[in-house]
Amino acid sequence: MARSSDRVFLWAFALIGGMYVLLIGAMLVADVLFTSPSHVLHALSSPEIRYAISLSLISSSITAILSVWVAVPLGYLLARRSFFGKNFVDLLLDIPIVLPPLVIGLSLLILFQTVPGRTIQRVVPITYAIPSVIIAQFTVSAAFAVRTMRVTFEQISPRTEAVAMTLGCTRSQAFWRVTLPEARRGVLTAGTLAWARALGEFGPILIFSGATRLKTEVLPTTVFLELSIGNLEAAMAVSLLMIGVAFVVLWITRSLGMRGIGEI
Repeated sequence: MARSSDRVFLWAFALIGGMYVLLIGAMLVADVLFTSPSHVLHALSSPEIRYAISLSLISSSITAILSVWVAVPLGYLLARRSFFGKNFVDLLLDIPIVLPPLVIGLSLLILFQTVPGRTIQRVVPITYAIPSVIIAQFTVSAAFAVRTMRVTFEQISPRTEAVAMTLGCTRSQAFWRVTLPEARRGVLTAGTLAWARALGEFGPILIFSGATRLKTEVLPTTVFLELSIGNLEAAMAVSLLMIGVAFVVLWITRSLGMRGIGEI
């Protein structure tokens, strides 16, 4: 009777969870069956879409580098040190993750309408220009990179760093020679996740950068623009491209051994 009860319990859980898995799988199958390779190639031959692809790849790569540059020191401090205001800093870092994307874009737009923001824009145009795309992507992606690096440093024993310091290394030398090499998988994962998140960012870019063809158009805004003019085939072609990138990113993160994305 116990074994029968266990089977019922497990089958019930499989049924409940399987409904969601089936939904995701059905969405992907529907996407693939909706269009054809000729539609995809035709869409990718469009100058506007090619520009969106190039801008997305370049801006996402810059965003990933900036995100890792910020995430390594922040993740290390949050994982290893106690300091005044740590809980508040930790709370602030969650805001880009939980806030609605449109609110983030609106907040960036207002920020660059303040006196300091206007001063910066006298030197470098930001709003509704390419730099705004990178800033919008970075604002959200860096938060995910920081979470990844914090988890990474928390999983590394501080003892090896302490041993290096007892052997004559400064804390800086111990970090660069011992801790950071141990965290290399986490660094690669943080950069990969930041890159993927930047590639799929839409809300902040739409508000802060606009969706101007051949200027601030990236892949997510391409989907929006194509849908707005009723070109469903082109929108689906770009969507399939982004789905393919998502699969590659997930494969890379799992290959690096960072399966606990849900912890971030």
